[in-house]
Amino acid sequence: MKLVTSIAILATFTLTSCTSGPNARTGTVIGALGGAAAGGIIGNQSGRGLEGAAIGAGLGGLGGNMIGGAQDQRNGQYQDRRYDRRRY
Repeated sequence: MKLVTSIAILATFTLTSCTSGPNARTGTVIGALGGAAAGGIIGNQSGRGLEGAAIGAGLGGLGGNMIGGAQDQRNGQYQDRRYDRRRY
């Protein structure tokens, strides 16, 4: 189980740096905290609360980063369209 926990943590640090906008960073933190809480609760049912929290934090952080990155992309496109309209 230590191998799975190590892989989850390594994947989180590796993949969450892909998107670095403000919503992506906020989404990563919120997702990791929520995932750790949910994983800890679920893992506690099987007697492995710490491992569940670590895996939940990794997956939650990754998911939160992806959602926040999508919001950053939408906001960037909206800003670009507003700028283009002002020029003409």
